[in-house]
Amino acid sequence: MKRLLLLSISLFLVIGIVAGCSSSGSGDEKSKTDGDVVTLNMFQFKVEIADQLAELIKEFEAEHPNIKVKLESVGGGADYGAALKAKFASGEQPDIFNNGGFKELELWKEHLADLSNEPWAEHVLPIGKVPMTDEDGTLYGMPVNLEGYGFIYNKDLFAEAGITEPPTTVSELIDAAKKLEANGITPFSAGYGEWWVIGQHLLNIPFAQQDDPVAFIEGLYEGTESFVGNKHFQDFQTVLDAELQYGNANPITTDYNTQVTQFATGKTAMLQQGNWVENMIYEINPDINMAFLPIAMTDDASANRLPVGVPNNWVLNKNSDNLEEAKTFLNWMVSSETGKRFITEEFAFIPAFDNIEPAGLGDLGQSILEYSVEDNTIPWTWFRWPDGANKEFAATIQEYAAGKIDYDTVLQRFQNTWDSFK
Repeated sequence: MKRLLLLSISLFLVIGIVAGCSSSGSGDEKSKTDGDVVTLNMFQFKVEIADQLAELIKEFEAEHPNIKVKLESVGGGADYGAALKAKFASGEQPDIFNNGGFKELELWKEHLADLSNEPWAEHVLPIGKVPMTDEDGTLYGMPVNLEGYGFIYNKDLFAEAGITEPPTTVSELIDAAKKLEANGITPFSAGYGEWWVIGQHLLNIPFAQQDDPVAFIEGLYEGTESFVGNKHFQDFQTVLDAELQYGNANPITTDYNTQVTQFATGKTAMLQQGNWVENMIYEINPDINMAFLPIAMTDDASANRLPVGVPNNWVLNKNSDNLEEAKTFLNWMVSSETGKRFITEEFAFIPAFDNIEPAGLGDLGQSILEYSVEDNTIPWTWFRWPDGANKEFAATIQEYAAGKIDYDTVLQRFQNTWDSFK
């Protein structure tokens, strides 16, 4: 009888130990007291901060010895969306990953945790909540930062060419390009080898310049609007032609790294990119003097605006075994002094939170901030486009750049792409 009792007690203890090992969550006191270490798999898009993010993780792990973060970065020229889908299909679902919001939120919502009641949520700027807030008001993502893009220009090269005022209209832009070329300076660094540079960021301009971009996009879905005959998409040809005429040789084979390096080394005077390239440019040329110009398509006053928005969001896998630890990491990133410093000084980000001062911004971050303060901004619209359409748009623009199709065909191709992907 005594032996049976001892066996029962032993069995009870074994069951208890197994149960304790299989449980997860930062609220699990047994996990904390036993010193169990959980590993969070973080799959992220912004390759330009991969090294700095790795350093941030080291700081976090030092303060949270029970939590490790395994970082994997896929972006730049690689297809993050396809890689993420492959992760989920193979059963290697990350705990923390990125989501662009809007249409992308709809595609992934079944996998995402509700973050509405997280401590940082009350500090998100209004613009930061829009992409990841569902119709019922549920918040599914934490904004990575605010970003803007346009034509980055080298102030010293402009001065060398006798350009005293930064161009704010398309006529002034073309005039500046002519002056640069006359002084032996290649005006544009055109990276048409990257689908997202042309099929997403550049093509966003005519979408964002619509009187009501959201209504226009809804009209495309409903069939009441069209690319063909739309004034803003007709105007788009002007800036497209300008960049191709006054740009670097072989733009269709120019990738992201080459495009940025050409500008950073002074081989070109303008670069169509965003403030995310700031660290890369400064690493190559710490003394460069630069700022943003709008991607102007017309001579209207409204041309002098920069696209500013939330580039991506941190989201959590709601089925993660370590969901509470993942929430702890996100909250620490935007609430601790260490996290705040990394966001502004190391990442060179414009914070999307009212509790993080935009300190330590470089030339590009400061330029974006100035446009934002003056309310000279237009939205990022591609997260509202049909999934996969952006790559087809890019392929069409590449064919135009190669001289294989005329611009009327470009607009019809855009329409055909939208209709087939919507």
